[in-house]
Amino acid sequence: MSTAYSRRTALRSLGIWAAASPLLKAQETQSPKLMGEPPGRIAPRSELLNVFEVEAMAERKLPSTVFSAIAGGDRRAFERIIFRPRRFINPVPLDLTVELFGEKMYTPILVGPASQQQRFDPEGELALVRGGSAAKVTAVISSRSSQPIEKIAAEAKGTTWYQVYPESDMGPVLNGVGRAVKAGCKVVCVTAGNGARLDWDVVDQVRQAAKTPVVLKGVLSAEEARTAVGKGVDGIIVSNHGGLLVPGLAAPIEVLTAVVDAVGGKVPVLIDGSFRRGSDIVKALALGARAVLVVRPVLWGLAGYGSEGVQTVLEILQSETVRTMGLNGKPTLALLDRTMVRISKH
Repeated sequence: MSTAYSRRTALRSLGIWAAASPLLKAQETQSPKLMGEPPGRIAPRSELLNVFEVEAMAERKLPSTVFSAIAGGDRRAFERIIFRPRRFINPVPLDLTVELFGEKMYTPILVGPASQQQRFDPEGELALVRGGSAAKVTAVISSRSSQPIEKIAAEAKGTTWYQVYPESDMGPVLNGVGRAVKAGCKVVCVTAGNGARLDWDVVDQVRQAAKTPVVLKGVLSAEEARTAVGKGVDGIIVSNHGGLLVPGLAAPIEVLTAVVDAVGGKVPVLIDGSFRRGSDIVKALALGARAVLVVRPVLWGLAGYGSEGVQTVLEILQSETVRTMGLNGKPTLALLDRTMVRISKH
């Protein structure tokens, strides 16, 4: 029996409890290293246990200046949320399907938007949507992609969404929206921030150009959420755009319940921001999110292994999500609620 096989089998046999082990915790807080791995080796995908190990492979593949753009993430807020499991419930059959804007999704996990993905892999977005499709996951495509939207959408075997930014000249933006919808994108996300003031007329212009559901990305307060719903957006993504670590700015998961309460079920609330484990995803769903967008871990997979790395990352997260739900006695998304988690103040 090989050393690599022994390591993988032994750790996976620990199941969900391995996620809390000092060994794997160290992978999150220190320079990512795989136990027993020689420096610089690119491990086979079959040996990878979690997305932190995928990050280590991406770091070995990419120039430091490129890797720094997608490295790390602030996970302190997730560590303050703990589960209150219920053991005496039959967790079978498990069902993670969710419907968003008329589309039935395999799991409540989407690939979030990221610009210029050829920085991480020669095929860029083409490899990303192939990997996402193989994992049955919807990808949100940035308007600042390194490939034409028509080519990306044609490569995807499943649903795609399209993301834009408000600009002083909205002509090219609206032209891009029209092209994306014609290519098959089903939802358009407007990202607030990016140095540009979001005029609500922008949302109206995008809606008229798209004639599809329009989602506002970048909401971080109950007040913003209420305004957005009042202005007619079809959905909200709680997000700190680009994972910017601004001192004093709350993490998306910390404001999620306030946004969900403010929306009052009128539109679906999604979230992104430093999701690295299936347990993170279940915490967000329990606090009221309809779905979670994952960005950096998917780019680690893309950088390390191309489309197959994307698929691997998403399948790891799907498996961890299923396992966490099962161990908490919650076999369906409808059973997830705030009673299953406790949020510590420190």
